[in-house]
Amino acid sequence: MSRTIVASATREIVIGFDQPFCVIGERINPTGRKKLAAEMVEGNFETVKADALAQVAAGATMLDVNAGVTAVNPNETEPPLLVKTIGIVQDLVDAPLSIDSSVTAAIKAALEIAKGRPLVNSVTGEEEKLEAILPLVKKYDVPVVAISNDETGISEDPDVRFAVAKRIVERAADYGIKAEDIVVDPLVMPIGAMGTAGQQVFKLVRRLREELKVNTTCGLSNVSFGIPHRHGINAGFIPMVIGAGMTSAIMNPCRPQEMEMVRAANVLNGTDPNCATWIRTYRDHQPSATGETTPTAPGAASAGGRRRGGRAGRLGRG
Repeated sequence: MSRTIVASATREIVIGFDQPFCVIGERINPTGRKKLAAEMVEGNFETVKADALAQVAAGATMLDVNAGVTAVNPNETEPPLLVKTIGIVQDLVDAPLSIDSSVTAAIKAALEIAKGRPLVNSVTGEEEKLEAILPLVKKYDVPVVAISNDETGISEDPDVRFAVAKRIVERAADYGIKAEDIVVDPLVMPIGAMGTAGQQVFKLVRRLREELKVNTTCGLSNVSFGIPHRHGINAGFIPMVIGAGMTSAIMNPCRPQEMEMVRAANVLNGTDPNCATWIRTYRDHQPSATGETTPTAPGAASAGGRRRGGRAGRLGRG
């Protein structure tokens, strides 16, 4: 059984088929957030700090950290900014981190100062990326997200995306990297543009689990990109993709409706023993004006848990 271990300086988390669903908080990301990008460039990290604390309090298992504020000279500007952001976040919260960048120099610089065992986000099937990232993954003994696209782009054919993922796993093995340290992102297509997107990812996740025996993740809100009331679609998608075998997702934990679905799926999947987290979170719940459940103690809501310049295929946060 595949068990991907990530850790901060003080806390270890296991991503696995028999574990609570791993919620990777997506908010520390300036992509599509002009105000946050401007603040980070100016050296103002108050929003970063607030987002880190809010996501952990809401139940995030891990935090994704991205510092891709500009497409201009990213090899020069992104490494020091990512290092500073990682340093601030890991000194503020005990959640393990996901280092999110498409810039190899930024990933390397972040790995040199990261505490514990972070997740590298990410490597693709492109030969240049494999040769750049896999040696770093091996050197620092960290797990990595493998995104199922290559030089040809993102295929609409799920069999092609599976083949790319398989090739990444095989190339990683050549470097001595075990399959348990590969977390595959099979790429979720927008359901509004492709009516079979949900069915595709469910099939892909099952194949990845059964044939490659790897853990999986996705940019959760990709599925609802471009359609109204996105959070309803996201919330419906969560238990279905967990039921198919997905073990983590990069998502917004500050959306109560979506986190409620994560916790419910953990109960029904048997990864919340005795319903302990569900009971602790919701025993005195009060419906909000919108009909969503509001936990009375969000900081305690965490047995089930406590893109982005660089991630191919991330279409927008929900």
